[in-house]
Amino acid sequence: MYSNKTSFVFGFHGLDETIGREIVAGQRDLKPSQNRYDWLGHGVYFWEDNLARAKKWADDQSKRKQTSVKQPFAIGAVIDLGNCFDLLRQDCLDFLAVQYENMLQESALSNEPIPQNKAWTAADIDFKKRELDCAVIRYAIEAAKDIGVMYDSVRAAFWEGQELYPSAGFKQYNHIQIAVINPQCIKGLFIPR
Repeated sequence: MYSNKTSFVFGFHGLDETIGREIVAGQRDLKPSQNRYDWLGHGVYFWEDNLARAKKWADDQSKRKQTSVKQPFAIGAVIDLGNCFDLLRQDCLDFLAVQYENMLQESALSNEPIPQNKAWTAADIDFKKRELDCAVIRYAIEAAKDIGVMYDSVRAAFWEGQELYPSAGFKQYNHIQIAVINPQCIKGLFIPR
């Protein structure tokens, strides 16, 4: 009953400049990410209210060997989160925990291994290869559909990077991320000023 967000949020998406300008011009669409390691399941990913983080992500991507990001860039979006599976809300966290247990039981019956969250490299302290989280969120979204609940987006906070100072509860790349499942929730796209 309270899962519908009543306001718009700004989201920022890091990508290649040519692709970003074509998307804003309506010449191509944003493509949902469908990797096994996506932190919030499948969807179009945005950094909530965080243009600098989207730009940093695009810059980091441009340094990889195989990448579509040749010139780092970020576009903005006006997003209506709609019926949001918001992992900053207790009811969604509780539902996710129950669905993890259900997934474990189903996996045991079928003798299928459960995916694991892993580090990409030895220096990855954040376990950025989130195969378990992706699988559990996707399982929960499907379980919700089975009881008649359709989610438009997924939202969560992440504590990422090194501590800002010794024993800090804050890290250098804390952020809120959004995965838009229903593309109709993206109400407008723009090039940030």
